[in-house]
Amino acid sequence: MTDQTSELTKLNDRSRDIFRRIVESYLTTGEPVGSRNLARVLPTTLSPASIRNVMSDLEHLGLIFAPHTSAGRMPTQLGLRLFVDGLLEVGVLSPDERRDIEAQIKVRQTTTVDHVLSEAGEMISGLSHCAGVVLAEKLVSRLKHIEFVPLEPGQALVVLVGEDNSVENRVISIPPGLPPSSLTEAANYLNSHIRGLSIAEARVRIEQALNSARAELDELTRKVVQAGLAEWSGSLGDRKSLIVRGQSNLLKDVKASEDIERIRHLFDDLETKRDLIQLLGLSERADGVRIFIGSENKLFSLSGSSLVVAPFQDKERKIVGVLGVIGPTRLNYARIIPMVDYTARLVGRLLT
Repeated sequence: MTDQTSELTKLNDRSRDIFRRIVESYLTTGEPVGSRNLARVLPTTLSPASIRNVMSDLEHLGLIFAPHTSAGRMPTQLGLRLFVDGLLEVGVLSPDERRDIEAQIKVRQTTTVDHVLSEAGEMISGLSHCAGVVLAEKLVSRLKHIEFVPLEPGQALVVLVGEDNSVENRVISIPPGLPPSSLTEAANYLNSHIRGLSIAEARVRIEQALNSARAELDELTRKVVQAGLAEWSGSLGDRKSLIVRGQSNLLKDVKASEDIERIRHLFDDLETKRDLIQLLGLSERADGVRIFIGSENKLFSLSGSSLVVAPFQDKERKIVGVLGVIGPTRLNYARIIPMVDYTARLVGRLLT
């Protein structure tokens, strides 16, 4: 942001106004704009030659470029970043728009967390006309039952059943040669302590109970219980659920072969998903909307695309997921930023 601010200080009022018009025209049409067209819309009277001189200065600063000889000018990735950070006037959702978002989510809302998130992704995709993405921890709501199923030597499957009948499976490491009775004892012990608790609450309860249950549980059973707890609190990267809705929106308004190539790369990234999870994870480190323009983040080959995301929180104000949209760099940022922000906060309230 400091670098962008310093670039803005280099622009006088005339240059800033012309730069703003170039970017706004690009965001609206996706096409380069020439000096003659700018002369018609500027509030002050300037000749096309004077405008071209300003455009030359803006091009020297790396803020605009000509896609081909004798064409008008379009913003560069740096120019878009400067515009979004320093010149964009973010809109405000009207009461009717807020009620529309709330009504759609409430109408779509179902009994499971996964369904709520899936429908939220589809809803934000429809409203923004982009692809909607939601990233959240794989957490059942409140626990109803747990089972351990032996797999190959040294591994067992943990089956977590929530009160909303959602089911999550996780694989844990256990001592080789563990007798089936230890798995049964571990499940019985946990089920007597965890019913009705969230995973976070269950982890605290079990950790406290284990300290006073050493005589009650044998060493192997205690290791199974502790292995399950370690998995519950394991790294978030391995316990993420990624939902992408509305990919077909990315195919609308494709105008050139380079757009088709961009979409192909974007679909490849969405298919692998791992890098997208890493990129969205960056948005969990701070509150508010975050915007990734073009190839700013090397984890994800979003050249020619933008990602606008905001985190949502649980009732303890802990960030538990991220919601947003992927689209071309010429997004309607002024409209989409408040939409993503409000939807993320609404989803957080619904989930808690």
